[in-house]
Amino acid sequence: MATLEIIGMPQSNFVCTVRIAANEKGVSHDLTSARPRSPELAAIHPMGRMPVLRHGDVVMFETKAICTYIDRAFAGPALSPADALGAAEVEQWASFINTSFQPIAMMEYTQSYFFNVLPDGSPNRPRIDAALPGLEKHLGIFDRAVAKTGHLVGASFTIADMLLLPMMFYLKKLPESAAMIARLPALSAWYERLSARPAFVAATPPPMPGR
Repeated sequence: MATLEIIGMPQSNFVCTVRIAANEKGVSHDLTSARPRSPELAAIHPMGRMPVLRHGDVVMFETKAICTYIDRAFAGPALSPADALGAAEVEQWASFINTSFQPIAMMEYTQSYFFNVLPDGSPNRPRIDAALPGLEKHLGIFDRAVAKTGHLVGASFTIADMLLLPMMFYLKKLPESAAMIARLPALSAWYERLSARPAFVAATPPPMPGR
C-alpha cells in the first residue's frame, strides 16, 4: 500500500493537525519538510501553501479536506460523527477556527512574536496589542463551547478539536494568551487533557526556526 506523505513545515499548526489525524487513525506517514511556496507545495497547492498530501495517485491540499480524506480512507476511530448534525457541527467549528480564529491568533498575534517582528527583531507590539481584544473574545467562545462535553463537538475527539489544539499549543507559550487561557477553566482543562493524547504528543511542533 502507498505510504501517506504529508508535506510542509513541522512547525505549522495545520501540518500538526493533519499529523494528529493520521496518528489517531493509526496510519504511519512520512513528513517531508517544505517551506511555503516551495516547489514541493506549489506542485499541489495552487497558492503554494501547507500542508499538502500525497498518497499514491491521490494529491490533496487544504487541511480540513486532507483530514476528511484520512478519516474516510483508513480504518480506525472516526474523526467526525456519522450523524448529520454532528458532522455539520464539525464543519461549523472548522470553518470558524480557520476563517475567524486563525487570522487573529496565528497571523496577527503569534506571528508578530516570531516572524512579523520589528526591524530590530523585537516583537511587533502594535500588532500584538491590536490582536488582544479579538483573541480574548474567541478564547471565551471556545471556553463556553468545550464546557458542555469537554470537546467542541459531542463527547469525542474530532477534527474540530484537532484544528484548535496546535494553535492552543502556541498560545500557551506566549504571555498575554497564556494568561487569558489560565482564566478560562473549561478551555484549560480541555487543553491539558487533549494535549496529553499520544496522537498529539507524537506530532508536537518543534521550536520555530531560529528560536
